[in-house]
Amino acid sequence: MDDGYRNTNQVSDDYRYQDGNYDAPNDGYYRGGDEPAQDEDAQSDVTEGHDEDDEVYEGEYQGIPHPDDIKEKQKKRAPAVDDEYRDRADLMAERMEDEEQLAHQYENIIEECGHGRFQWTLFFVLGLALMADGVEVFVVGFVLPSAEKDMCLSSSNKGMLGLIVYLGMMVGAVLLGGLADKLGRKQCLIISLAINAAFAFLSSFVQGYGFFLFCRLISGLGIGGTLPIVFAYFSEFLSREKRGEHLSWLCMFWMIGGIYASAMAWSIIPHYGWGFSMGTKYHFHSWRVFVLVCALPCIASLVALKFMPESPRFLLEIGKHDEAWMILKQVHDTNMRAKGEPERVFTVSYIKTPKQVDEFIEIQSSTGTWYQRWLVRITTTLKQVWDNVLYCLTAQYRMNTLMLAVVWFTMALSYYGLIVWFPDMIRYFQDEAYESRVKIFDEEEVSHFTFNFTLENQIHRNGEYRNDKFIGMKFKEVRFEDSLFEDCYFEDVRSSETFFENCTIISTVFYNTDLYEHKFINCRLINSTFMKEKEGCHIDFEEDNDFLIYLVSFLGSLSVLPGNIISALLMDKIGRIKMIGGSMLISAVCCFFLFFGNSESAMIGWQCLFCGASIAAWNALDVITVELYPTDKRATAFGILNGLCKFGAILGNSIFSSFVGITKVVPILLASSALVGGGLLALRLPETREQVLM
Repeated sequence: MDDGYRNTNQVSDDYRYQDGNYDAPNDGYYRGGDEPAQDEDAQSDVTEGHDEDDEVYEGEYQGIPHPDDIKEKQKKRAPAVDDEYRDRADLMAERMEDEEQLAHQYENIIEECGHGRFQWTLFFVLGLALMADGVEVFVVGFVLPSAEKDMCLSSSNKGMLGLIVYLGMMVGAVLLGGLADKLGRKQCLIISLAINAAFAFLSSFVQGYGFFLFCRLISGLGIGGTLPIVFAYFSEFLSREKRGEHLSWLCMFWMIGGIYASAMAWSIIPHYGWGFSMGTKYHFHSWRVFVLVCALPCIASLVALKFMPESPRFLLEIGKHDEAWMILKQVHDTNMRAKGEPERVFTVSYIKTPKQVDEFIEIQSSTGTWYQRWLVRITTTLKQVWDNVLYCLTAQYRMNTLMLAVVWFTMALSYYGLIVWFPDMIRYFQDEAYESRVKIFDEEEVSHFTFNFTLENQIHRNGEYRNDKFIGMKFKEVRFEDSLFEDCYFEDVRSSETFFENCTIISTVFYNTDLYEHKFINCRLINSTFMKEKEGCHIDFEEDNDFLIYLVSFLGSLSVLPGNIISALLMDKIGRIKMIGGSMLISAVCCFFLFFGNSESAMIGWQCLFCGASIAAWNALDVITVELYPTDKRATAFGILNGLCKFGAILGNSIFSSFVGITKVVPILLASSALVGGGLLALRLPETREQVLM
C-alpha cells in the first residue's frame, strides 16, 4: 500500500549547470516527476504524529486527482492561455531571461558533445563557401584585361565592372544575413551559394557587356550572404574555449580562395587556345574557362552542405526543441565514435527553449491566389528582417553597433583601397620603365618597302612613307606624328595604343585592319579608302596579360598565412580587442613605409607586409561580431556590418585608384589615418572571449 504514495515517474539524472548559477534541479529544464519517493522507514518517521489536516486523500486510490493538484495545474496553464493579453514588454523580458538560461545550458551541452569529427567536417564544408567568397573578389580583376578587349570596354565600363561585384556583395550581405535569422543558417547559405554558382556559370557564356555586368552583380549578391552566415553557423557548434581559435582557422579559407584564383588565372588565361569561336559573333576565350573554374569551390560547398544539419541553436530559438536535440545528439555520437567511445551516452533530455513572441500569419490555401499568399509571406519575412535591423540600433546594442561600424568601415576603406592601389602602382612603374625605353625616329624617309614585322614602343616624327606596304604586322605603342603617307597599302594590321597625329594620308588603302577612325587625330585623309575593317576587339594574350599581376595577387594572398596562424593561436589568449587594435596600428605603421616604395619589388614587399599585418584584425573582427549579438540577431548584425565593409571597399577602390600616377601622399595618409582611428576606437569595444554565446 505504501507504493501508492510514491512517485513512479522519476527522473534518474537531472541536467545541472556547471556554470554555478543554475544548479537547481527544479529549474524547468526537464519534464518529469517530483522528488524521488522516500523509503519506508523515512515515511514512517514523516507520518508519525500527523494531524487531521495531513490525512491522505482517499480519492487517490480510485485515480481521482486531488483538488489542490487541479488548481496547481490550472495555475501553470494560465500564463500560456493569457499570453495574448499580457504586455509585450513582459513577454520580451521573459524571453530574454529564457535566452540567458539557454545560453548557459547550451554552452554546457556543446562541451559535452565535444570538439571532433563533426566540427572538422563542417569546418571544411563552410571553408569551401568562404573560399568561394575570396575567389569572387579576385575574378573580375583577373579577367578585366582580357574581357575589356573581348567586349570593347571603355574606361568607365571597366570601372563599373570592377565595382559591381562589391555592390552586389553589399546588398547580399544585408539581405541574406537578415534572412538567415528567420529562415535558418543552412537554408539561406544554400540559397546564397546557389545564386552565386548559377550566375557565375551563366556569366562565362554571355557575350554582351550589359548581361555580363548583370550576371556578376547577382553573383556578387549571392556570395555576399555567405560571410555572415558562415561565421554565425559555425560559431553555434563551438564551445567558448574553442570559438576564437577555430573561427580564426576558418578565415584561412578566404586566403586559400585568393591563392586558388591567382593560380588558376596564371594557368588558364594566357592559353588562348583553350577557348573556341562559333562564327564571328560568339567567342569563348580562355578567360571564360577561368570564370567557370572559379565557380567550382562554390558548387562543391553547395553539394556538401546538403549533408550537414541546421544549427541547433537557431532551432531552439524558434522553439523546435526535438529537432535541435536530435542534431546535438548526432554531434555527440559522431564525435564520441571518432574518439573510440561509442558507448558514451548523451545525457541531455530536455533543453530550455525561449518563449515565442513573434506572430506568424498564414493564409489558408483556399484564401486568395498563390501569388497573394506568397506576397504575404515575403512581406512578413522582410518586415521581420527590417525589425531585426532596427533592433541592432536599440539602446542595448547601439553603441557597440556604431563602434563596430566605424572599425569595419575604416578597415575596409584602407585594406581594399590599398590592395587595388598596389597592382595599379606596379603597372604604373612598369609603364614608366617601358616609356623610358621608347625609340624616337625623326624625319625618316621610307619608300617601296614592305613592313611585315612588329613595331613596338616607337615614336616616328616628320617622316615620309611613299609606296610602302604594311602587311600582316602589329603596331604596339606606336605613334606617328606630323608624317606623310602616300600611295601606301595596309592589310591585316593589328594595333594597340597606336595613333596617327597631325598626319597627311594620301591615296592609301586600309584593308582588314583595326585602325579605326578614333586612331587618326587631326589627320587629313585624301582619297584614302577603308575596306573590310576588323570587327570587334581582339585579344593578344601573350602581350596583354602580364604574369606579374597574377604573381602579385598570389604573393599578397600567401603573405597572410603567418598572420592567420598567429591570430588563431593568440585569439583566446590575448583577446579580440587587443588583436584588432594591435593589428590595425601595426598596419598603419606599414603604410608609412610605402613612401619608400619606388620600385616594383618594393611595392610587392610592402604589400605582403601590410596584408600579413592586417589579417589578424579581420579575423578578430569576425569573431567579436559573432559574439556581441544574440542568436536571433547574429547574422543580421554581421550582414549589416559586412555590407558597410563592402561600401568602404567601393569607396576605397574609387579614391585610391584616382591618385595613381599623381601622388602617393593622399592614399598613404588616408589609409594610415583610417587604420589609427579605427584601431584606437576598437580598444573601447567590450571583450567577449569569456562570454557564452547568447
